[in-house]
Amino acid sequence: MKKDIHPKYYPNARVQCACGNSFSIGSTKEYIEVEVCSACHPFYTGKEKLVDAVGQVQKFRKRLAKKEETKSKKK
Repeated sequence: MKKDIHPKYYPNARVQCACGNSFSIGSTKEYIEVEVCSACHPFYTGKEKLVDAVGQVQKFRKRLAKKEETKSKKK
C-alpha cells in the first residue's frame, strides 16, 4: 500500500444495531450504528416486520389535496 493515502483501518470496529445486537467487524470507522442487522432483518428471522407505510401514504394524500386546493384557487 502507498503511504499517507489510505484511511486508518480498525480490525475490531463495533457495530451497534437499533434492536440491541452488537458485533465487531473490520472497517475504516471505529463505531457504526445501523438500523437493521441479521438478527432483526425479516429475511434472516423469517418474521414479517411492518414499516410505517401508512404514514407515507397519508403524507402523499395531504400533499395531493394541497396541490388540488392550490389549483382550484388559481381558477
